[in-house]
Amino acid sequence: MPKYFPLRRAGALLAVLACLLTGRAEAVEVSASAAVLMDMDSGRVLYERNAGARMLIASTTKILTALVAIRDGNLSDTVKVSREAAYTEGSSMYLKEGEELTLETLLYGLLLCSGNDAAVAVAEHVGGSVEGFVERMNGTALELGMEDSSFANPNGLDDEEHYSTAYDMALLARAAMENETLVRIASTRTVSIGGRTMTNHNKLLGYMDGCLGLKTGYTRAAGRTLVSCAERGGQRLIAVTLQDGNDWADHQSLYDYGFAAYPAKRMAQLGHELVKKDGIPLIAADSFAWPLAGGEALETAVELDRELAAPLRAGTRVGEAVFTLNGKEVGRVGLLCGETLFPKAESAMSVLRNYR
Repeated sequence: MPKYFPLRRAGALLAVLACLLTGRAEAVEVSASAAVLMDMDSGRVLYERNAGARMLIASTTKILTALVAIRDGNLSDTVKVSREAAYTEGSSMYLKEGEELTLETLLYGLLLCSGNDAAVAVAEHVGGSVEGFVERMNGTALELGMEDSSFANPNGLDDEEHYSTAYDMALLARAAMENETLVRIASTRTVSIGGRTMTNHNKLLGYMDGCLGLKTGYTRAAGRTLVSCAERGGQRLIAVTLQDGNDWADHQSLYDYGFAAYPAKRMAQLGHELVKKDGIPLIAADSFAWPLAGGEALETAVELDRELAAPLRAGTRVGEAVFTLNGKEVGRVGLLCGETLFPKAESAMSVLRNYR
C-alpha cells in the first residue's frame, strides 16, 4: 500500500513558486452558444458554457487537417491538384486542376485563406484519398481525447457526421500549439509563396497583442466559429467559441478575464527540493503548473511507494507529490531521492559496487 504524508498548503510550502492573487477579476460573459477558455499548460478549464455540446465547427476543422498533414506528410512534397480539389465548394485559395504546389504552400492556403480546395488537395496527397485521410483525422482525435467529436471531411463543410464540442476543440488546440510548424503558419498574417500572396482571415492577430493564431470558421448552419491562442507573460491560454456572432470581442474579453484571474503558478521545477521526509530531501522529477484564482490554494501530499531507508541511491524514484484543489486531484509529480543513503555498517564504496 502506498503511504501518504499530508504537507502544508502549497501556497506556504512553495512560497517562492506560488503566490495567490490579491483580488479577483470580474466575471466574463460571451455571446457564443458554446465556449471554453483553457490554460494551455495545465489543461484547466477557466471558463465554459455548454462545453460538451456537440455542434457544427465549420473551418476550425482545418486545425486537425493541418496537424495530421504536418505529422504524416512532408512539407517539401509536390502536390498535383486534382479536379475534385479544384472544384471544391466554399472558401478557396483558387487552385487550378493540374497545378503543382508544395504541401507547405497548400497548408498556408488551408490556414490563412481557409481553402476548402486546399483541404481536399492535402487530404488526397497525405491520406491517399479523402476517405483515407478522414480516417487518420478521427484516429488522431481519439488519441487527443476528443471523445465527443466526429469528422466526415477535411474542410468542415456541414455534415451530420461532422461535429465537435468547445471542450474537444480546446484539446485539439493544445496539441496544435505544440507543433512549431503549425504555429508558424497559423500565426502568419500575410505570406507570398507558390506564386500567391495570402492574408490570414484571423483578424484577432491584429486586434490584440499576444495572439498566436489559430483558425476561424463559418457556414450558415454552424454560424461563426473561432479557436485561438494567446500569450501574456509566458502563459498561454486557449479560447474556443462556437456559434458566436461577436467572436472577435468575446475572445478578447475571455483573455482579459483569464490572464487577470488565473495567472500560472509554478508549483515545482526539475531539481527543486520540494520537501524533506525524515530529514531526506525529495526532488521533483518534473515541473508542474496550475493556475489559481484569488483565494485558491493547492493542497500537497507525498505518496511514497518505497521505504526511505538505506541502501538507497540518489535519483531513485520513491513516490509522487499529489496536488489537489478543493478535494479534487489536479496533478502529480514524481519524486526522487535527493541523496544516496548508505547503511551504517557498510562503506560508501561497497554500496556503490553493489549498484553496478
